[in-house]
Amino acid sequence: MKPFKLEIITPEKIFFDGETEHLIARTSEGDVGILYGHTPYVANLVSGPVKVKMPDGNFRRAAVSGGVIKASPEGTVILASAVEWSDEIDIERAKRSVEDAKRRLRENKSQRELDLAEQKLKRALNRISVAGSK
Repeated sequence: MKPFKLEIITPEKIFFDGETEHLIARTSEGDVGILYGHTPYVANLVSGPVKVKMPDGNFRRAAVSGGVIKASPEGTVILASAVEWSDEIDIERAKRSVEDAKRRLRENKSQRELDLAEQKLKRALNRISVAGSK
């Protein structure tokens, strides 16, 4: 396979800027695989795993908390709300986030607060799932 440029950017930093031969990301329509020369493509990302094939041939997994993916023949860019490599996830913190989100969901709050709690729960469960499948 031929490598292509990949950038993963969050509001805080450039998370990854390098080459990959294969990328798998979870979109609102399902998982998508990106290879060199991909036709122009844009999709919303949901909280889910992203797998990046590293130069050594192994895949590295990351937990992405929503965003957008844009692929073109020149390369791929992911703009993500937040992203963490699986081996850098604090599982205990993620478990606390799950409990906090569940507590907020049980409370009678506004629809906005319930939506935020549901998003928090999805992000935390995604982080636990990605960290557990190193």
